[in-house]
Amino acid sequence: MRYGIIGAGAIGGYYGAKLAHAGQEVHFLLRSDYEYVRQHGLQVDSCDGSFHLTDLNVYLHTEDMPPCDVVLVCLKSVNNGKLQSLLPSLLHDHTLVVLIQNGIGVEEDVQKMFPKVQLAAGLAFICSAKTQPGVVSHQCYGSINLANYSCRDETQMQAVVDEFRQAGIETGLVEYHEARWKKAVWNMPFNGMTVALHTQTDLLLKNKATRQLIREQMMEVVNTAQHLGVENLDVTFIDKMIDMTDAMTPYSPSMRLDYDFHRPMEIYYLYTRPLEIAREAGCPMPKLEMLEAELRFLESCAGAGRQ
Repeated sequence: MRYGIIGAGAIGGYYGAKLAHAGQEVHFLLRSDYEYVRQHGLQVDSCDGSFHLTDLNVYLHTEDMPPCDVVLVCLKSVNNGKLQSLLPSLLHDHTLVVLIQNGIGVEEDVQKMFPKVQLAAGLAFICSAKTQPGVVSHQCYGSINLANYSCRDETQMQAVVDEFRQAGIETGLVEYHEARWKKAVWNMPFNGMTVALHTQTDLLLKNKATRQLIREQMMEVVNTAQHLGVENLDVTFIDKMIDMTDAMTPYSPSMRLDYDFHRPMEIYYLYTRPLEIAREAGCPMPKLEMLEAELRFLESCAGAGRQ
């Protein structure tokens, strides 16, 4: 299949590079490092084995890219308004658009923009960063789950899973709501807490007080998900996420990097939207509501400082 990558940063750069390295036809939309990658290629420094790619299909504008069978959208969700101009030229009647983005509600809103487009969620479990042109630093993990939102052909979903696996990417097919809320169990505590306390994941868990707070925040997400009827999500998943993070390389999640590099934070889909859903369902998340308020304050201060 032919793949298009919108947002070739830490996540899109990694998965797109893995697919290209395995021989798939991949087309990358780049911005700031377009000229560098065009001339020098893309380097992936990975805990699973580093590699370098040259002669890539790279573009500054989606109008110059061919229609694709699968489009991986790896933009930060704060930029989703741009999809109305970025996506159309990449689509054909059977294109599957996979939103590898954080938060709750992204597929619903993108579907409103493109009512006939097939959508799936991509839930990446990976520690990866791109802090210099043309270099993706993959620190640990790297699996991804795909969840069907509006794809009309399950065999198409399975074909994508198979090609990801052939590229050496651990990939599974999961139920949509379960997948999104499971990802929120990790994302909602760790993204915001690393920003609010200006720290990394390891230190949050090494401190007894913040370790307990992280667990309580995770429990708020689990309780809400269960209240909404999400299956296969209980306290054992919290234990799994904490154990996984204990074993992880000290890590700054995407929201922490966005804050450090003075970029807008993904507060809406990571916090505001799921908190609204929780309140409407009669199962509020007070500790995470407090964290959202702190993030709104920090972003307003950062925004004032940039003016």
